[in-house]
Amino acid sequence: MTANTKNSILIIGGGLIGLSIAYEFARKSFKVSVLSKNRSESAGFVAAGMLATHAEGLEDELLKFGQQSQNLIPNWIKNIEKDSGLECGLRKCGIIVPFKNIKDLKEFPTYKYGKYLNQKDLKNEINGINSIWQHGLVFDQDGQIDNRRRLMRALERACSLHGVKFQEGSEVKDLTIDKNKIIGAKVLNATGELKDIRCEKAILCSGAWSKKVLNKIPVFPVKGQMLSIQGPSNFLKRVLFGPDIYLVPRDDGLVVVGATVEKDAEFDQGNTPNGINQLQEGIRSLLPEAMNWPQMEHWWGFRPCTPDLKPIIGKSEIENLFLATGHYRNGVLFSAITSDIIFKFIQDKTLTDLEIRFLEKFSLKRFEI
Repeated sequence: MTANTKNSILIIGGGLIGLSIAYEFARKSFKVSVLSKNRSESAGFVAAGMLATHAEGLEDELLKFGQQSQNLIPNWIKNIEKDSGLECGLRKCGIIVPFKNIKDLKEFPTYKYGKYLNQKDLKNEINGINSIWQHGLVFDQDGQIDNRRRLMRALERACSLHGVKFQEGSEVKDLTIDKNKIIGAKVLNATGELKDIRCEKAILCSGAWSKKVLNKIPVFPVKGQMLSIQGPSNFLKRVLFGPDIYLVPRDDGLVVVGATVEKDAEFDQGNTPNGINQLQEGIRSLLPEAMNWPQMEHWWGFRPCTPDLKPIIGKSEIENLFLATGHYRNGVLFSAITSDIIFKFIQDKTLTDLEIRFLEKFSLKRFEI
């Protein structure tokens, strides 16, 4: 290995997970490069930013993973804000999940973590909520980050100030492997040049595009269309999380509305009339009054999904190539713990029994026949 690759980390993918890991290494004096074909396409720029461990109804190790990440997030965000000088919009606003009947409420996987709301309570919490919702759970421990407008920009700036080198418009065409060790990557840059980039270690964080870099990774895209509406400031104080739609209010009255789940869309670009109609019907089912609020923006993105809906974190078959992908609907929620565990794992730091269990449960090996 040449001297100039010592302590060099190559991050393949510049989305939220990639930036989070880049930040973790760079702030500890590693030489970090981030390769990204188009960062604006990453799920981190298009997600709603919910921290919905309990409102999502996560179960088993995913529930524990989310809870541990939520414990890390306040200090993680504090560091990012300090290093970048930018606020990230972290709000522990609570999330309300409405139900049409008590049976569905009591069968909800995280029922015991929420506080029960009857219909009167629901109407007090959400002015104008549709009368079809008879019961609800409020998860005060859940919240949101303004990832689209704030967190991603803050991470980018914090990474840059810590010396991270960004190569935007770069597509990995092949990995350079020698004796089952990655020594670099052949990269087609924005000007059409094919270049060799060398590294000591690499981390694949390419989200929905991960399989294009390493074919053995069972990650596929699930398209989501979203829109935003401008409501009165402070009209919605909590996130409203319905079965097919969610409304995420920012502190300036903007409400993020999402998201469709399109498993067969592959990488089809653009919003569709059917997708926007589905979102509008969702708004009507939750908060009819919001149908009158002006629509501000429409967008779409691709969630990185695995066959069992769980992330892939840890080793690959290549000795010094590590994986952090497949976070599906919870990339924002899982970003803090993923970057923390990946750093500890790669640097042979002490892991807790729970962290070891996470690496076992989210290993690529679970897909081997």
